[in-house]
Order: sequence, then C-alpha cells, then structure tokens
Amino acid sequence: MKLLLMQPYLNLRGGVERVLLKVAAHYKAPIYTLEHNANATYLGFGDLEIRKIEDATPLSGSLPYRASQGLRYGYTFYNLRIKEDYDVINAHISPSEWARHRNERMLWYCHTPPREVYDLYHVRMKGRPYKERFVYAAMAKAYKIIAKRVVRDIERIATNSNTTRKRIEEYFSRDASVINPGVDVDEYSNRGDEKYFFYPSRVIVNKRQDYVIEAFKRFSKSMNGKEYALVLAGALSKDPEHIAYYDKIKKMAKGSRVYIKTGLQDNEIRKLYSRSTAVLFSAINEDFGFVPLEAMASGKPIISVNEGGPRETILDEKTGFLVNSPAEMASKMKFIAEHGKLAEKMGKEGRRHVSKNYTWSEFFEKFDAELRKVKDGKEATSRIQGREGT
Repeated sequence: MKLLLMQPYLNLRGGVERVLLKVAAHYKAPIYTLEHNANATYLGFGDLEIRKIEDATPLSGSLPYRASQGLRYGYTFYNLRIKEDYDVINAHISPSEWARHRNERMLWYCHTPPREVYDLYHVRMKGRPYKERFVYAAMAKAYKIIAKRVVRDIERIATNSNTTRKRIEEYFSRDASVINPGVDVDEYSNRGDEKYFFYPSRVIVNKRQDYVIEAFKRFSKSMNGKEYALVLAGALSKDPEHIAYYDKIKKMAKGSRVYIKTGLQDNEIRKLYSRSTAVLFSAINEDFGFVPLEAMASGKPIISVNEGGPRETILDEKTGFLVNSPAEMASKMKFIAEHGKLAEKMGKEGRRHVSKNYTWSEFFEKFDAELRKVKDGKEATSRIQGREGT
C-alpha cells in the first residue's frame, strides 16, 4: 500500500499529531504539509519523510492571523496536484481533504470538521476583535460552500468517535466509519500520589482550562487546610487568540496552587500523569479525547465533563466520573482525595479498560480495511438519504 498523508501543519503535540505519527510510521508514508516545526511537535516526526508544500497563496499576508492561516491551507490543498504514483491519499485535519479536488482515491480520517466554523463558531467569534469579525464570517461561509462540494467526492471517510461521526453527518451529509485511536499502555505507569490534580491539553479556549481552575478553587476551599495542587500542561501556539486565553488563565491562577507548564515533552507529560492524584478533563464537547485514555492507562481516575468523546470512553463511577459543572467536578475531586483505596481500584479498572478496548492493532486492522476499499474502488461511504446537496 503506497500511502500519501496530508496535514496542514506539524507544529503541535496533540491527539491529531499522535495519530498521524502512528499512521506515517506504520505505512512508511510521506507527509505533505505546509508547516513543520520539529521542536514544537513530536520528535518521532524527525524519523519520517516530511514534504513541505510550497506556499504561493495570494493576499494571505494582509489578513488577520487565523484568517491568513485558513486561506493558505485551503488554497494550497485545493490546488495541490499529486504527480507521483500512489494507491491512496489519507487526509487528516481540514482542509487537507481539499486535495481531493485534483486527486482521486482518498480516505479522509476526519478528527473533526473545523469547530470554529461550525459548532464553536459563536464561541470563537466572541474572542476576536470586532473589526475582524466580518473577515472571519466571510471566510467561514466560503469554507462551508467549498467543503461540502469537495467532501461529497471523497471516496471514504473514517473518524475517531461517534461524536465526530454525527458532526460529519450533520455538516456534510456523509456517513463515516468509526475507528477509535489506540493508546500505548506500556508507556504509562502509576508511580504514586503526590497530591496534585493534572490536566494536560493545548492552551486554547475550547479546552476550557478556566473550568478546572474554578473547580480546583472550590475543591481547595472544601479541604480544611489539606493542600493539593493543580498542574496544567499543554502546547501554546503563537495564535493571538490562544495567547490572550493563556494570559486569562494565568490571572485566574494567581495566588493559588495552580501551575501552568508549556512546551513539555512526552516523557515529562507521562511523569506528571504517573504521580498525580487524578486527571481532569474539561474540553467543550471534545471530538474523541486522548487525555481520558492516557489517564486510565496511567492507572489514574479521570474526572471529565459529561460531553463528547469522553462519554464514549469513560465508564462512569468505574474508571472515573462524568460531571456537569465545576462544582460537581470539585465534589468528585474531594471524593477521590478522601478515598484513596477506591481511587486506586478505579485506576486499575481504567488500565484494564483501555488495554482491552483501545489498541493500535485494532485501529490498524480497521484502517487497513478502509484503505483497501478505497484502493480497490469499492462503493464509497454512503451519503445520508435526501440530504446530499451541493
């Protein structure tokens, strides 16, 4: 199978990059991308073939940062013509799937339709300067028109969760095969409890670090002098919106035992998992969510918002808790802190759960099947009856 991978950027350490790294290494596949910062993403990409696409996008330099970024990505992949031989193109983050416009035989592994264009459109617009909102609104509308036309021609679509599958159905009138990513359980361990709660995620408004800070402050007030800490860890991009949010949570954390760490490597993140009391997760309706899997692999209870992908992976009250407010999260943090034996039992159950149900071998068995269907020209993933449109 000669596979070509499409990804707009390689400059973060997150769930998308983890899946892409696994796929590229498994198939020894080159990655077409516009941006690659070796120091800002997983070191494993240094062992792979990265093909930088020339950026010749007109007018992008005159737009706000995110608008410029979106225009460059969309224009480049929409006009990209692959000249080498290949069996299948595998696109990842949107709009890399726009490469289907000039090239055939694509499997799109959709991590999510771009949320700032769809379900988080109003949330993200609130954080933008008023004078820039017109530009973003116009680009979001253009994106939706082009995306629906391109996506209707993609041979097959796979995705990470039922949460994302429903978005694909709603926004593109297409169905998708659900293929859950795996977790390398043997890389994670439980090395005790050093009395801190841990939340690793990119610093961005939809990861909602402010939610766990509020929960932690409530928890701290309820502990009658027993001191715990909260550790937040995640990548911070140069996006002005992300930097503004970082400044916001720094102000919230001031004067409390909240520590914010950025730019950590994988081994440092795993160490923080291993010594935590429990892991928190608060992203808005997350697509899938690696954090709950990694928490369970580390033998730690996971306390997550009752939204999105975590509802599919966490066994409520067995491997962790699903909560509906910062107050409820604080209550579960207190419960875990006061019931060490039960927390240990939940952690062991979580590790068994991910070891059995979230393996890369199962991922690639299903992924291979989708690739073969594309290569062999089998019938494309079905459209939703009566909603195909243009």
